[in-house]
Amino acid sequence: MPSITLYSLDGCPYCEKVHDALDDAGIEYETEWVEALHSKRNEVKRVSGQRGVPVLVNDESGVTMAESEKIVAYVEQSLT
Repeated sequence: MPSITLYSLDGCPYCEKVHDALDDAGIEYETEWVEALHSKRNEVKRVSGQRGVPVLVNDESGVTMAESEKIVAYVEQSLT
């Protein structure tokens, strides 16, 4: 089971940017698809303290982060 989980919303361009970065780097990860309504994103809030996506959780390193640009930089600098 991958140690990386990406909380994502179908059709979200910011989420797609992160999916592409992870795929391009050949990183194995699990996607947790979230509801479109912010009020239904309780799992995202539980892990990150906010309801926005994308959110990346790396169980192996203990890193949890939001915002696509930060996540892409993390993938490129720390996971490749």
